[in-house]
Amino acid sequence: MSDATVEVAEVRPERTESFRAANEREALSTLWRFPVVWHEQRHELAAFDGEAIVGVVGLHIAASLARIESVVVVATRRRTGIGRSLLSRAEAVANYYNCHKVTLEVPTEGDAQRFFEACGYKTEAVLTQHTFKRDVAVMRKFLL
Repeated sequence: MSDATVEVAEVRPERTESFRAANEREALSTLWRFPVVWHEQRHELAAFDGEAIVGVVGLHIAASLARIESVVVVATRRRTGIGRSLLSRAEAVANYYNCHKVTLEVPTEGDAQRFFEACGYKTEAVLTQHTFKRDVAVMRKFLL
């Protein structure tokens, strides 16, 4: 069935919030073929040196899964434990919300992948030519 009157347009996320609230849970339950109790939240954690922010981590939690969206440490403070501390705190937040694993994506065979491996993450898959036409390692760490 086609509806020639439908128009597709880019909108700001707040424009779709009420639609998502009304329809997303049913759609996800249909997609995954089981009733989804879907809670979704974002956490932004920051490392401070006095008043100055020296690092941040973005964490997205949906259902029982956590995803590290980014870890950013100011260049002059890298390799001092700030990234590891941010990651540890993000994992503690994920564990608090009963997430059974944390995932993230990084370019393969680089410093970031080695850093996450040193923090206990394992490569789950490699997506060929994925982001910026580079191979990307999907990494995970089980929490429970």
